[in-house]
Amino acid sequence: MGRGRAKAKQTKVARELKYSSPNTDLDALQRELSSSPSSTSTDDDEYEDEYSGRYDEDDWAPRR
Repeated sequence: MGRGRAKAKQTKVARELKYSSPNTDLDALQRELSSSPSSTSTDDDEYEDEYSGRYDEDDWAPRR
């Protein structure tokens, strides 16, 4: 017992998220989509995978 208010609030929030239409700045979206990338590196180059050398490519078994 006691879950009625919490569930009602979750339902209310879910309905608001489902049926509300957020204000979208279409001009800013157009500028963002039409602009060229500022750097030549890809997203993969930005982050180093800490697990990259631990597994073999073929069978995903840990190296010994």
